[in-house]
Amino acid sequence: MNTPNALMAASSGKYAELKQRLLFLVGALVVFRVGSHIPVPGIDPKALATMFNEQGAIFDMFNMFSGGSLKRLSIFAIGIMPYISASIIMQLMGVTIPKLEQLKKEGEAGKRVITQYTRYLTVLLATIQSISVGSLLQNQTAGGLPVVINPGIPFVTVTAITLVTGTMFLMWLGEQ
Repeated sequence: MNTPNALMAASSGKYAELKQRLLFLVGALVVFRVGSHIPVPGIDPKALATMFNEQGAIFDMFNMFSGGSLKRLSIFAIGIMPYISASIIMQLMGVTIPKLEQLKKEGEAGKRVITQYTRYLTVLLATIQSISVGSLLQNQTAGGLPVVINPGIPFVTVTAITLVTGTMFLMWLGEQ
């Protein structure tokens, strides 16, 4: 029998869960906005901004897809795109590789294994992209200023670690 107290307890539980989810969403948005303003170490922000202003439309389009993070070369600059690419690759491989096709048919356990493979592929793709970004930025100048303060292998390493970590954090945040 549904008593008024039982109905109130059930509805207050629903509201508490909704409130918790909304607070997590607001927190995630705040973390993303703050993270999209923290630049990768070793970058001259003024020279980077000048470079983007000089280059024009193509960089503006890439910047739009990164939510403005690319223009500041923030820790979230490559965003969640490596994860999306890895997911697409895994779906295509699932059709062509018999072992992955079999994992799909195993239900929840197989899905967990495929998800883990997708995460590993995400790390690989993010590493390739971040090393490329770091390597390409080393030789860039804008307005007579170098974009990278101290170019070299340490800069590329720090850039790769920072950008891959940002991508993995965004992936984790998206899975929550």
